[in-house]
Amino acid sequence: MSTKGKFVIKPFRPHCQMDAEQAQRIWAQLRLAVSEIYNKNASVLSFEELYRNAYNLVLHKHGDLLYDGVQETVEMRLRSVAEAVASSPDEQLLSQICEQWKEHQVTMVMVRDILMYMDRTYVPQNKKMAVYDVGLRAFRETITRHDHVRDRLRCVLLENVRIERAGRLIDQTGMRCALYMLADLGIESSSVYEEDFECFFLEETRSFYRNESRAFLAANTCPDYLKKVESRLNEEQDRVPNYLHASTRPKLEHIVESELISAHAASLINSRDGGFMSLLDMSEDRMSDLARMYALFSRVPATLDLLRGALFEHVYDAGRRLVDTAVEMPVDFLEGLLLLRSKYDAVVTLAFRGETAAQKRLKEAFEQFLNADARCASCLVIYVDELMRRGFKGATERDVERQLDQVILIFRYLNDKDVFEAYYKQHLAKRLLHARSMPSDAERSMLAKLKSECGYQFTTKLEGMFTDIRFSKDAMDKYRAHTTRTSPGSEVHAVVRPTILALDLDVTTLTAGYWPMQATNTCRLPAAAQAVCEPFESFYLKQHTGRKLTWLTSTGSAEIRATFSQAAKHELTVSTYMMCILVLFNDLDHGAEITFAALAAQTKIPRNELKRHVVSLCTPKHRILLKKSKGKGVSDDDAFKVNIKYSSKLKRVRVPLVAMKEAGAHPDSSDKVPAAVEEDRRHLCEATVVRIMKARKHAKHNDLIAEVTRQLSQRFFPQPQFIKKCIESLLEREYLERDASDSKMYIYMA
Repeated sequence: MSTKGKFVIKPFRPHCQMDAEQAQRIWAQLRLAVSEIYNKNASVLSFEELYRNAYNLVLHKHGDLLYDGVQETVEMRLRSVAEAVASSPDEQLLSQICEQWKEHQVTMVMVRDILMYMDRTYVPQNKKMAVYDVGLRAFRETITRHDHVRDRLRCVLLENVRIERAGRLIDQTGMRCALYMLADLGIESSSVYEEDFECFFLEETRSFYRNESRAFLAANTCPDYLKKVESRLNEEQDRVPNYLHASTRPKLEHIVESELISAHAASLINSRDGGFMSLLDMSEDRMSDLARMYALFSRVPATLDLLRGALFEHVYDAGRRLVDTAVEMPVDFLEGLLLLRSKYDAVVTLAFRGETAAQKRLKEAFEQFLNADARCASCLVIYVDELMRRGFKGATERDVERQLDQVILIFRYLNDKDVFEAYYKQHLAKRLLHARSMPSDAERSMLAKLKSECGYQFTTKLEGMFTDIRFSKDAMDKYRAHTTRTSPGSEVHAVVRPTILALDLDVTTLTAGYWPMQATNTCRLPAAAQAVCEPFESFYLKQHTGRKLTWLTSTGSAEIRATFSQAAKHELTVSTYMMCILVLFNDLDHGAEITFAALAAQTKIPRNELKRHVVSLCTPKHRILLKKSKGKGVSDDDAFKVNIKYSSKLKRVRVPLVAMKEAGAHPDSSDKVPAAVEEDRRHLCEATVVRIMKARKHAKHNDLIAEVTRQLSQRFFPQPQFIKKCIESLLEREYLERDASDSKMYIYMA
C-alpha cells in the first residue's frame, strides 16, 4: 500500500547563489531608499523593485544583513531626531514629539511594506521582532525615554491636566496624540503609558480631589457639594474619550468616586447642613437633591448600604415619635402614619428609583416601629371603624377602594395579625348590630381584601357575622309574617304613671362561635318585654330544631317614650339595661326614689354594668336620673329618682354609655397582647403541632419549631419559647412522647 507524500511548492532557485558583495550592493540601495523615505522623498522610489530586492536578500540567506541594517538605520536616524526634540522648549515639546511620532509612523509603515516578505518568513523563523515593532522600540528608547525628554514630557502632560481642571482650555489633540503614542510604544511587555504617565496621573488625581473635596465640603452645603461632584465626574468621564487611553477609565473613576463619594459618605448622610437626614425632613422640596445623592452613591455600591441604613433609621425614628405622641388618638395617628408612608414611599420611588433593596428597608422600618407597640393594631382597627361609620359618606367607589388599599398597606406591616383580627371583630360586631342593616359594600370590600391577604381561615368568623345578619333579617321577616301583633317602633313608656304600649321586637340571632361577645346572665326584663320575647323564642326553636337561644341583653338597645311633664315628652334611644332601669320608675309614686341595691335586686344586671348604666343616666348632659348623694362613686345606699325637670331641644334623644375600657379594645401596655388573643394563640399553636406530628409521625425539635413558625407566620410570629411550652403541654397530655433514644425527637401518639 503506497502513501502519498505532502505536496509542497518550493520557491524558484536560480542557478547561481547571491554572493556577499552583491548582497551589500542591494542592501546599499535599500538603505538609501529608507533614507529617502525619512526625507519624505518616497515618491521617487519604486516600491516593487525595493520589495523584490528585499525578497532576494532573504531568499539567498542574507536576512541578517537586511534585518540588522534596517534596525541600525532606523536607530541612527532617530538619534538625530531625539536631539532636536530634546532641545525644544517645554511649550513646544508636545507638538514636536507628536510631529515626529506621526512622521515615524508613516515611515515605518512604508518600510514594513517593503520588508513584508522578511516579516512573514525570516522574523518568525529566527524569533525576531517585526520590523514595525523594531521601529516602535527604537522610538521609545531613543526619543520618549531620552534623559531630557521623558520627565519633561510627563510634566507637560500633567500640567495640561491641571490647567484643564482649573477651567482653562488646552491642546486636547496634542494630548491625545502623545498619550496614545505612549500606549502604542508598550511592546515587549513594557507598559510605557502606565509607567511613564498613568501611575503619576492617577496619584496626582487622588491628591487633587482629596484636597479639593475637603475644602469645598467645609465651605459649602451638602447639596452644593453633590452638584460639584456631579460636575467633576462628568469632566473626568469626558477626559477619557478626549485624550486619555480607554484603559484608564475604570482606574480614574474608582479614584474620583473614592475621594469624592466614599471618603465623605458618612458626612453627606449625617451633616446637619443639607445632609441626607436633613434632606429627608424636607423631602418634598429637595427630591432632586436626594435623587442626585442616590445617583452618586450608586456609583459606589458599598455606600448604598449606608444610605439605605440611614433611610431605615430616619423612618424608624419618625415612626416612633409618631407612636409616642399620637397613638392615644387613633384616627390622628393613622392619618399621620399614612402621610408618613406616602412621603417616604415617594422618596424611594423618585429618589431611589424604586430600588428593591430600599423598598425592603422602608418596609422593615415600618414593621419595626409598628410591631414594637401592640396599640398600633388597635389604632388601625379604630381608624377603619371611623371610615366605615363616617368616612365614606359621599365618597365614590374609587375613593373607597383607595382608602381601603391604604389600610391594607399598613395592615401588611403588622406581624401579629391575630391581634388585629380580635380588635376588628369587636368593632365590626358593634357596627353590624347597631346599624341594624345589611353590611355595606365598603364592609364587604374590606373583608375581601383581608381574605386576599391572609387566606379564608382569617376571615371565616367575620364572614359568619355577615351571614348571621342576613339570616337574622330573614328570620324576623318570617316571624312578623307569622304574628299579627306588630306595631311601628319599639316603644316602652317611662312616665310617672306608666302606660305600656305594645312592643315591636327586633332580634338579631348570632352564632356563638363567630361573635366576640360572651354569654352573660340575662337581666330581668320588664313584663311587657318578656311577653314579646317568649313567642319569638318558641317560633324560632320550632323553625330550627336542635338549637339553643341565649338572650344577650347586654348588647341590646331600645327606643322608649318618656313623659317627664306635659311639656317635656321625648323618645329616648337607650340600651336594654337602661330600659330595664327606667321602666322600674313607672311603678313608683311621683318623685319616689330607689336605691342602687334595689335596682340590682330587681333588674339582676351585673353590678359593674349597672353602675355604668346608672352613671350614664346621671351625666350632666343627659341628667335623666338624679342621684341623691354627691360624688362620682356609686354605693348600695345611693338613691336615684326621675328628673321631672329634664328637657332637651331634641325630640329624639340618644343616651350614650359612659366610656369604659373594654377587654382588648385598646391595650394599656405598648407590648401587651390581649389575654383572649394569647389564649387563642396557645390553642392554635397546639393544634398546629398536632397537625404536623400527625402527618409526619415523628420530628426533631428544631424541625418542628421551624415548621410551626412557618405555618403560623400568617397570623403571628410565635417565639420558640412559646412553641416549646405548647409542646410540653402536649407531652403532658400524651399527645406526643419523646423518643427513648433521642430526647430531641418527638413521636406522635395516636
